[in-house]
Amino acid sequence: MTYRKVLLAYNGSQDGRRALLEGLELAKFMQAETHLLAVATMPPSLFLTEGFVPEELLEEEKKRTQSVLDEGIERLRDRGFNAIGHLAIGEPVEEICRDRKSTRLN
Repeated sequence: MTYRKVLLAYNGSQDGRRALLEGLELAKFMQAETHLLAVATMPPSLFLTEGFVPEELLEEEKKRTQSVLDEGIERLRDRGFNAIGHLAIGEPVEEICRDRKSTRLN
């Protein structure tokens, strides 16, 4: 079975960097289009009332996560591989499943 598209979730951690390169090898082997997903999250303790997060905190987390995503894309490009980056906001497991099921990856 071959895959046309591969989704790699990336958080910038040491383990994440290692997994990114392993996922890249799989994508190369399958000659698959590669998508890299980073998810901006907010700790539950930061929710002030019924799901409200101060805009400045959310923007700060989005910028930090975009930076992580950009770093991952750069790592892949440094190895001669092109990947499509996606930034999501929410809970990582939910966003990974949502991105995998989205039309972008079908």
